[in-house]
Amino acid sequence: MDKTNNGIDKNDIIEELSNFAIKCSNINPELYSKYDVKRGLRDINGKGVLAGLTEIGEVHSYIIDENEMVPVPGRLIYRGIDIVDLVDGFINEGRFGFEETAYLLLFGQLPNKNQLTSFESLLADSRILPKSFVRDMIMKAPSKDIMNVLARSVLALYSYDDMADDTSIKNILRQCIQMIAYFPLLAVYGYQACSYYHGDKSLFIHSPRSDLSTAENILHMLRPDSKFTKLEASLLDLALVLHAEHGGGNNSTFVTHVVTSSGTDTYSSMSASLGSLKGPRHGGANIKVVHMLDDIKANVKDWADDQEIENYLHKILIKEAFDKSGLIYGIGHAVYSVSDPRAVIFKEYVAKLAIDKGLEDEFQLYSKVERIAPQVIGKVRKIYKGVSANVDFYSGFVYRMLDIPPELYTPIFAISRVVGWSAHRIEEIANKGKIIRPAYKSIAPRKNYVNLDNR
Repeated sequence: MDKTNNGIDKNDIIEELSNFAIKCSNINPELYSKYDVKRGLRDINGKGVLAGLTEIGEVHSYIIDENEMVPVPGRLIYRGIDIVDLVDGFINEGRFGFEETAYLLLFGQLPNKNQLTSFESLLADSRILPKSFVRDMIMKAPSKDIMNVLARSVLALYSYDDMADDTSIKNILRQCIQMIAYFPLLAVYGYQACSYYHGDKSLFIHSPRSDLSTAENILHMLRPDSKFTKLEASLLDLALVLHAEHGGGNNSTFVTHVVTSSGTDTYSSMSASLGSLKGPRHGGANIKVVHMLDDIKANVKDWADDQEIENYLHKILIKEAFDKSGLIYGIGHAVYSVSDPRAVIFKEYVAKLAIDKGLEDEFQLYSKVERIAPQVIGKVRKIYKGVSANVDFYSGFVYRMLDIPPELYTPIFAISRVVGWSAHRIEEIANKGKIIRPAYKSIAPRKNYVNLDNR
């Protein structure tokens, strides 16, 4: 019913209230400078406000030379080990690396063969959802948004845990390992339910296999015939490794610290972080890149013409093309300026898959946009630091080549990043920090209360 009990149109009420809400919420932008507010918890030079300490991940993008920040090629370090060395290690040995990476991030050191085998077995044995969970929580309430399926399912799992509120490290580790094992199932089954109920497609529910890695199981459960190549699984595994951790300051991991500092349970913490990752400014950016490139392909006649590409990117930047947001998605990062090491690593292997899939022309277009976009941004906008392609620029292209549906792009990010969230949750609790509560200055003028009859 569109009217209230007294006959007033609900939409009219919402419209009026929306105007009130906007009017009382707008803050003069000049006041942020006046009170030296670090919007986004970042200085004007791009340096983040120091809010904590961590031993889990390090994002390195500049050096200090004579008291000035000098941008350098980006580095990503997991527990003291450069991501480049970590990736080279397992790829050169022909192994999958996500499980090894999870062990490193959780326990601070690389596992030996026995430790890795034991940890892989623990994950495999944990890939069993509670009885009837898939039927009752996923199939009976299918959603078109798989990130919401993940968040809802994680909160529901609280009810199946007899020790849900136990915040001892041992219990939290148990819960986190289960989350790492559960997330691929929750995401893929959530998609299959969506595909069946909302997409009118056949329903396939494959049980995970204990002899397969996390990446292999995702492809096995997702594809109707469960078939995939070693190259496909290896590239998906690489994507999981590169997304597993990015320091304590990224939005979703900071949410993990903030929510954990309140003393709440693991399920509430994980669902909150999922809500953060869902946003298009964070984990949802890879979908935007794919849509933007589709738009470029449709409007740029000659993909080999640098000038035509530059002209269209300029239109995107001045809000005349694509979604008219003025953003070139996948270009630029809050921390990296010269380069994002994840994008650099990814690009090498993306090229191999593009050749294998017969998509070399499309890969070359991506490469051209990667090269030209920073030049266009530099001409149009005054920026305090350089910009370069970030990992989202190529990840969506990879997922498309792997025939992974767009609905799962951000959930795959979550399947990986839950490892980082787990490590940071444990670190926050182990160090017994204070509840995180930054200051907000009120600028509202004082008012006198007026009786209802006199308003």
